[in-house]
Amino acid sequence: MRERGRLSGVPLAEGAKSLSDHIEGAGLSGAAAHWIDRATVAWRADPSLRHGLAFSATGGIAPDPASPDGLGGAPRLIRLEPGAFGEEHKRRWPHLAGYTALTVDPRDAGLAARALRGQVVAAAWDCGGTLREATGVQIPGVLDDLYAAAATAPLGPGGGMFPRLSVWAPTAQRVELALYGSHRSVHPMRRDDATGVWSVRGLPTWYGRAYAYLVTVYSPAAGAVVTNEVADPYGVLVTPDGGRGVLVDPGAAAHRPPGWDRLAKPAPVPPERAVVYELHVRDFSASDASVPQELRGTYAAFGLDSRGTRELRALAADGVTHVHLLPVFDFATVPERGADRVEPERDFAALPPDSELQQECVARTAATDSYNWGYDPLHYTVPEGSYATDPDRRIREFRGMVAALNRAGLRVVMDVVYNHTHSTGVLDPIVPGYYHRLLEDGAVATSTCCPGTAPEHLMTGRLVVDSVVAWARRYKVDGFRFDLMGHHPKANILAVRHALDALTPARDGVDGRSILLYGEGWDFGEVAGGARFEQATQAGMAGTGIGTFSDRMRDAVRGGGAFDSDPRVQGFGSGLAGAPNGSPANGTPEQQRARLAHYSDLIRVGLTGSLADYVLPSGVKARDLDYNGAPAGYTTAPGEAVTYVDAHDNETLFDALAYKLPQDTPMADRVRMQLLSLATVLLAQGTVFVLAGSERLRSKSLDRNSYDSGDWFNRLLWDCAQGNGFGAGLPPRADNEARWPYARPLLADPALRPGCEAIEACRAGFGELLRIRSSSPAFALGSAEEVRRRLTFPGSAEGVIAMQVDTAGLDPRWTSVTVVFNATPYPQVQGVPAAVAPHPVQAASRDPVVRESAYDPGARTVSVPARTVAVFVGTGVSACDPAG
Repeated sequence: MRERGRLSGVPLAEGAKSLSDHIEGAGLSGAAAHWIDRATVAWRADPSLRHGLAFSATGGIAPDPASPDGLGGAPRLIRLEPGAFGEEHKRRWPHLAGYTALTVDPRDAGLAARALRGQVVAAAWDCGGTLREATGVQIPGVLDDLYAAAATAPLGPGGGMFPRLSVWAPTAQRVELALYGSHRSVHPMRRDDATGVWSVRGLPTWYGRAYAYLVTVYSPAAGAVVTNEVADPYGVLVTPDGGRGVLVDPGAAAHRPPGWDRLAKPAPVPPERAVVYELHVRDFSASDASVPQELRGTYAAFGLDSRGTRELRALAADGVTHVHLLPVFDFATVPERGADRVEPERDFAALPPDSELQQECVARTAATDSYNWGYDPLHYTVPEGSYATDPDRRIREFRGMVAALNRAGLRVVMDVVYNHTHSTGVLDPIVPGYYHRLLEDGAVATSTCCPGTAPEHLMTGRLVVDSVVAWARRYKVDGFRFDLMGHHPKANILAVRHALDALTPARDGVDGRSILLYGEGWDFGEVAGGARFEQATQAGMAGTGIGTFSDRMRDAVRGGGAFDSDPRVQGFGSGLAGAPNGSPANGTPEQQRARLAHYSDLIRVGLTGSLADYVLPSGVKARDLDYNGAPAGYTTAPGEAVTYVDAHDNETLFDALAYKLPQDTPMADRVRMQLLSLATVLLAQGTVFVLAGSERLRSKSLDRNSYDSGDWFNRLLWDCAQGNGFGAGLPPRADNEARWPYARPLLADPALRPGCEAIEACRAGFGELLRIRSSSPAFALGSAEEVRRRLTFPGSAEGVIAMQVDTAGLDPRWTSVTVVFNATPYPQVQGVPAAVAPHPVQAASRDPVVRESAYDPGARTVSVPARTVAVFVGTGVSACDPAG
């Protein structure tokens, strides 16, 4: 684990673990009052009582029966009067609409800024002066009101030759800069009362030195005034493991790889033409024997000529446009110095394929090994140091990776996690109670797994925007994927889009309008249903041009859902169409047929780019088709859908099919179903998203949550002679034990471990599908109007989906493109309205079965082999013409 910002001063009250715990330990009741602007307090208090805000610069306020007002600590008082919420209050604070509104007495309005630099307690007395209620106060709203000018104030390092450092700390009583090197020196910082920003100007000799802010502030969690030593949230570089910042100029030659300033990027593509390949930096090279040992798992591996880089170039040539990198910002759970890391010591390959020993060994070193997905942010705008050959070279090597990927023909997307932090230890010590979202009682919200941030607050939202812009300008990143984007306000994500759109090549070195934005639009937790703000959810982002992951296609193709107790629930691509696996979880034959029909419609919606107003062949609008209680269709343009069937979360596609297809399904047919499942994504409208290795039958040995499962379970094997990762042992107990009874017989079955023939067949088929997608504008129509006008779904047999795109006047070669997805284990015949021929790519396919697809001009039909996706192109000759 990383070092945290160190805390000095009074500790928490005995037994306290949070703000509300401490307050209750001091005899108060949580932190249930909300000071939402300089004039208004919201509190579930008895309106018949007399109310006030007690404050003290030194803290110590607590109920004291011996005190005349019932409060110890000799506080001053801001008087509160009965008030009312205006419409703007209700809009900005909907979750507080049922609270009692209290108004600051105008005579005390000038005390707000002073009060906020100490302890603040809301108190209520009866008419006899007896204290009846007391609680802590949540202050983000009033801080945003009083210090709105901070929205445009300079923050972080800057200033050129004579550095200037600035930090927003409006509640601090004192802020100093501590510089480290051959000696430690402390420098006072000056406060700007209008913004709450503290700044200091330094000397050129400060560059290269480590630094931290010493923030003296009242801490509700500690119950006292403390001095916190913290890293700069706007820092550019940090010491190994992130304890302190390092003052550097990122434009200096030492931080730029050769040619960085002249970097030529691949041509940008709009969202509906993007094909995104999701990749983890360490996965890319950790198991690649063609990479020198010391460079495996690093940024530098992308600059080599290796099996992995050759494959990336081949994927780019086939049609992949972007590599999406799992978190590469500074995260907390991997020691950054190689000497501090401890790897598993065992010959895993010698163990049985269904053994528990591999996962036991991985678990013993999980906290100290080199592996983690990285969804535990420490410093948002600093590259992760464990991926660098030396943490101090992280800026240069990160840029070198971006340049190498660009040279390979690929643009770069960053996975960003602004919705939570690993702990409250970096941001909260600077402005206690501000950067993280608090629940009604003052506890930090953790619905995202970790302390949730509050981008609805002015300066948290600004940090998100500034950080994204810094990655775009400083590192020439070409896209951003927002983790749990539904926990952000829609306004915050739109502000990111607006800020990026303002970047120009002439001024900023990047074309901001070409940068992709997409994210997870899930709706859950304390913000669900718009409880606190209009969210950046799937439905909320419709009409913005910003993409969201569409889980409709994923579930319909795979079958079931991510949290099924029985993982054998089948879908369109996993045997529901004619290959039952015998699991009772699939229901009766009648229920299976009904589910297959529903899944087929969900896939049709996915093929349109999840358009809300597309009318299905049944006459039902996509927005009226049910998906787990939500509309199946929700976008207003196809580019707003990110379509996928697997990602880093949950089992890989191969592993899902291992659970769901009958165990005796031959490997050749598993390859066919893998490709058919991937084809629903690759030939759909919208942004294509694929997990790295799915084109190679990648397996994680049935691990459904490999975030901390080490290199072994996360292997990405570029050499087919090494297999695909299946049979690496039972997946880690913590997230998979309930499925071990299903997993054991599969992992032990040698027939489920593919060899080179199967892996190479899948890769070849994947490349063919990519080339088909890029061969015609049929698969990237761009607008909802064009999709409605050109894309249709002719009637088809059960277990078959036929899609036709009219390309007349759009495609210079073909008048139409017809795709038939045959998920059944039988050949199928599909009617077509005009003369067609197999797509040239498939006519020359490596797969002899695909080459059997044919057009019968007499019957006006096409024949499609079992478990095959076949693509036909209109020749321009009517099927009614005898010459056709």
